[in-house]
Amino acid sequence: MTSQQELLRKSLTSMHSLLDKAVEGMTADHFNFRPQEGGVSAFFSLWHYVRTEDNIVNWVVQRQPTVWMNGGYPETFALHPTSQGTGMTEAQANAVQVHDVGRWHEYQQKVWQSTDAYLAAMSPAEFDSRRVTIKPLPEMTLWDGLFGVCLSHGYRHVGEIEYVRGVQGLGGLTI
Repeated sequence: MTSQQELLRKSLTSMHSLLDKAVEGMTADHFNFRPQEGGVSAFFSLWHYVRTEDNIVNWVVQRQPTVWMNGGYPETFALHPTSQGTGMTEAQANAVQVHDVGRWHEYQQKVWQSTDAYLAAMSPAEFDSRRVTIKPLPEMTLWDGLFGVCLSHGYRHVGEIEYVRGVQGLGGLTI
């Protein structure tokens, strides 16, 4: 029988792979393109998700600095050190852009590795016994925070990115 820990690790790895594939081969122009129909750019959606996972796993759960802060990424991308997009106005969201795609991919992979390392080393008993607060949500179990917020939230952003790919004529994901 698969444990909660194994299920979460496998599921997050799968979702991370989908996000990696969704942006594979995209240039900065592709990333920063915003559909005329409305919505956000592929980069905003990806940045928001990866920053959220980084914040939840590192700051909220482990009470340690995020990969974002440790790697000097706020300076690299000229983006707010603690922002992750939640509550931004449309103008603020549109201002979130990437110009160094390679450095972005580096950050993204470091977050995936950080998450997997934490999950590999954690005690499975923490899932139900530990409670976390992921603002603006109410307090919840660690399981709900990692599975319910990180994983389900990530799949939503895969869809957003795939939509922006399609609008640009880049095609959908091939799995």
